[in-house]
Amino acid sequence: MPKVYITGLGFITSIGNDRASVTNSLRTLQHGFEHYAPFQGPEVPVKIAAPVRGFQLDSTDPEDWTFPAGYTIKREVLRGMSPNAVYSWCAMQQAIADARLTDAEVSNRHTGLYAASGGSPFLMGHMLHRMHTQGIMKCSPLGIVASIAGTLNFNLVAHFSIKGSSCGFSSACASSSHALGFAYDELALGRQKRMFVVGAEDGNPDAILPFASMRALSLQTDPNLASRPFDIGRDGFVGTGGAVVLVLETEDEIARRGVPVYCEVAGWGQASDGHNVAISHPDGQGLAAAIQLALEATATPVEAVDYVNAHATSTPIGDTSEARALKSIFRPPATRPAISSTKAITGHGLSLAGAMESGFCALAIRDGFMPGSANITNLDPECEGLNIIRSTLPAQPRVVLNNVSGFGGANVSLVFKQA
Repeated sequence: MPKVYITGLGFITSIGNDRASVTNSLRTLQHGFEHYAPFQGPEVPVKIAAPVRGFQLDSTDPEDWTFPAGYTIKREVLRGMSPNAVYSWCAMQQAIADARLTDAEVSNRHTGLYAASGGSPFLMGHMLHRMHTQGIMKCSPLGIVASIAGTLNFNLVAHFSIKGSSCGFSSACASSSHALGFAYDELALGRQKRMFVVGAEDGNPDAILPFASMRALSLQTDPNLASRPFDIGRDGFVGTGGAVVLVLETEDEIARRGVPVYCEVAGWGQASDGHNVAISHPDGQGLAAAIQLALEATATPVEAVDYVNAHATSTPIGDTSEARALKSIFRPPATRPAISSTKAITGHGLSLAGAMESGFCALAIRDGFMPGSANITNLDPECEGLNIIRSTLPAQPRVVLNNVSGFGGANVSLVFKQA
């Protein structure tokens, strides 16, 4: 089967809206957290979030929306968009330029797009409220298109004239990793030559605050303490949004175009916990199985893995589950790779997480560094023996794993290798 590589990246995130600023934040562990204005009322227990800067998308009227100079979206296109679709539009343009793609290479039957998001609870809530209070025919005719979970693939496939495979993925926090894994399959099996992989979330109060009732969000008021994966004092995650787009291409197509690559997408594995609708298996059995399958599928011995970008969201149960899974795979201490969770600086992007952190892995491999796990002051004893790095290492990883876990015990592990 043909090898698959990443040739383009686009970032709209809490730690930067382009490749250079994201790379700098990863190297210096500069976080994107702040006292989020919509959370400061006394009725809101959560105070910290990691918003995307440079965009104003909090109105229910798209004509009021603003975004950074250099991006143009026509009025008739905006009417069918959600905030996360706007983020995706901008990241998509970055990725196309980064991969040096022509319009003809974007729009043909050999180029597809897989996307993942939870939709826009913000716009869905607005539309349903309007329907119930003002009447069914008072809703926007594009309200459904703009709000349901498929809004990313609806908008991007239509407006970028994608003619190959297209699909939306919904497996909670594992969604965009599933999108990337199945995009890899499309290319490795010869069905497509190029795939866009998109993960995006609104990252606004309606997308974040429902997790408070699950006791999943951090209640810290200090931005430096709110997200601290693997620390004994962690108390939940920090919500974020944005979009990341990756361009995957086959080796033949890369040779034809003569373009540079970030890294190889070597393969992936997935497995389920079969345990609980919302909580990971306490011993990380599903995640361990996904990692094992990914290593077997890519013929990668455990000792070859240099760095693991962990899912660790800073929740008490989830981080412990992943630590146990990692210990079960990397048993001899000498084989244990460097491990970090970049959610310590970005927050948790929900279905965006897999695509965003896969993009971080690609940057780390190409640019020669391993981002540290920030904000750890007291390592959880469950993590003792794991090589959790607390500062960025100036070393180029050759083999990298990216882990994600989602509701219902969905687990995905992706393997990236130096080209």
